[in-house]
Amino acid sequence: MNRFLRQTGDGEEQRATTLELFFDLVFVFAITQLSHYLAAHLDLEGAGKTLFLLLVVWWAWIYTTWMTNWFDPESPVVRSILIAVMLASLLMAIAIPEAFGDRALIFAASYSALQIVRNVFAVVGGGRDWSLHLPLLRILIWSIAVAVLWVLGGALGGAALIGVWLAALALDYAGPYAGYWNPWHGRSPTTEWEIESSHFAERFQLFVIIALGESIVVTGATAAGFDITLARGTAIAVAFLGSAALWWLYFDYVARIAQLRLDRADDRARLARDAYTYLHIPMIAGIIVTAVGDELVIAHPEERLSGPELAAVAGGPALYLLGHVGFRLRMAGSLSTKRLGAGAAACVAGAIGAALPALATAALVLAVLVALIVAELFSGKRRRARGAPSPIEQLERRA
Repeated sequence: MNRFLRQTGDGEEQRATTLELFFDLVFVFAITQLSHYLAAHLDLEGAGKTLFLLLVVWWAWIYTTWMTNWFDPESPVVRSILIAVMLASLLMAIAIPEAFGDRALIFAASYSALQIVRNVFAVVGGGRDWSLHLPLLRILIWSIAVAVLWVLGGALGGAALIGVWLAALALDYAGPYAGYWNPWHGRSPTTEWEIESSHFAERFQLFVIIALGESIVVTGATAAGFDITLARGTAIAVAFLGSAALWWLYFDYVARIAQLRLDRADDRARLARDAYTYLHIPMIAGIIVTAVGDELVIAHPEERLSGPELAAVAGGPALYLLGHVGFRLRMAGSLSTKRLGAGAAACVAGAIGAALPALATAALVLAVLVALIVAELFSGKRRRARGAPSPIEQLERRA
């Protein structure tokens, strides 16, 4: 057995290691940088650029998560590679505020370096006899080709940067669906990939925690700079309870049943690619936007908010819930009408908020989230009263 790969036993679940948690600290900082960037550029252009930067940060984290699903972070060599990737990720995160300006080349070069260094190790460290050697070689070739565009765009700067980087990002995100095709090795079907579902799902759960942590940090940091009046104290409570509601909606039910479905899927890699790699993006984006909305409400609880500010307060939770709808649709093939309706209700609350103080608008959005939680709890209670098994119990019985 290759000394760099995770050693698994029959039925043994892999868990996230302390090194992986340490690695995530860089992305805590990256999420903070994104939140601050959006708060400072709260318009359509700023939102678009923030989304672009989030997609790059997410892609850097995603590939490392797939790698640590196979490679053992307890190995000194693997640890060294991950620490090197952390350093490149830190430089990338530092460059975020000026990623489209003076630090474009630093941002692009750091991102490209972390992708190539990690992928080179994955190819070399896994060995030629490993079943994933050829699929990982395809990824390496793809990442090198795309890195040329990233660095070129960073070097060009200005208007040319946007076009080149959009092409690079599109190629990055097309890679998994294209099977990382190249003329020498063809493409990789998802059936070639192997994943350990418990570790994989846990890593994404931890990233949701990272993003929610940013909401808590924003709440505390913003409040610390103001006098705590009754209105502001209430705004702090509303912001905190909103973060707690977002946590509840993911971890009370979604996280567990999603992991069970992934574990029992016929093609785990395809489901993991679609539901986790792609469909978690609107959830994370929604949490970041919500954090910006919390900052605005705490800073100006008794004032009316502008259109972009209302979009942050109400649109963040709505985007988060839309992500849940897409996630369930891909995982279970069913539509979550309650969460879809709650997302629409949050948008309505934002529209009503044009005539209300910021605190009242935030309270309306929180009421929507709480109503959703209560409605789902009552649905579960009625199901138990009928003696019907829950979806989780149905999956566990099939095991």
